[in-house]
Amino acid sequence: MSENPITSAFVMELSTGYVAAFGGVTILAMLIAHRILRRILSPSATPRAELLGDNRAHALRETGDVLAVFLVGAAVVKNCVHGESLSTDAIWCAAFASLGLLLLEVTGHLGLLLLFSRSLKASLDRGNVAAGAAAGAHYVATGLLTSRAVAGSDLRGIGLSLVFFALAQVVHQLLVAAFRMLTTYDDAEQIEGENLAAAISYAGVSLAVATIVARALEGDFVDWPHAIAGFGLLSATAFGLYPVRQLLVQSLVLGGRPSIRGGDLDVAIARDRNVGVAALEATSYIGTAAAVAMLA
Repeated sequence: MSENPITSAFVMELSTGYVAAFGGVTILAMLIAHRILRRILSPSATPRAELLGDNRAHALRETGDVLAVFLVGAAVVKNCVHGESLSTDAIWCAAFASLGLLLLEVTGHLGLLLLFSRSLKASLDRGNVAAGAAAGAHYVATGLLTSRAVAGSDLRGIGLSLVFFALAQVVHQLLVAAFRMLTTYDDAEQIEGENLAAAISYAGVSLAVATIVARALEGDFVDWPHAIAGFGLLSATAFGLYPVRQLLVQSLVLGGRPSIRGGDLDVAIARDRNVGVAALEATSYIGTAAAVAMLA
């Protein structure tokens, strides 16, 4: 007996609405929880003061944090909602959403401390737009990693999520640190000195590496040897950003001389604070990472 197309269309629409409803409720709940956490950690911080006030640095940081929440919330619903039971879907959505938000807030904050030490709050408070842009991009990168790592709909999934999330965070930090060693200037020093070009360059690297590492987290878990080997192999493609920087951007696009480290690109960003060149560099990184994520 053939399937009734009208009935099929109705069921598909109902299923889509079910998932969409879970997505809306989950993301809204996470945003409310995020705001409560922000008020607890920073009692003087309010949405109006951060987003509508004169301090654009805080607005940029908060914008990145909010985008990260959307990324994690959507991933939680995609992995937890199966439609077999409303109560089961609700329980696992709540569990993974809580875990994802906690990991996002804690590791996002710790990661910024590694970049800025304890000077970040002072930089943001004085309206340093470069610091706000770097912090916002960092939270988005953390959101990308969290959205891929926090996956599952059972206790085993929570355990695997924690392990691979920790692994992804360590690999991301190490790859970004290694890549920034190519520059002859200090990223944190330049960003704290309100160099927006340096912040854009850092943002491009952080987002590109996160995109590649996040792609390495995807796939079904078979066993530990295969999972770790696959993750490591795909994450290693992030080293392909090196020739993109030194050859594609610096030599082919800018017409500078090839160099193993530093070069005309460093001069344009650190000395001249050329935002256009930094945006081109960041775009090249993110474009390369997006290609790797789609083709790998």
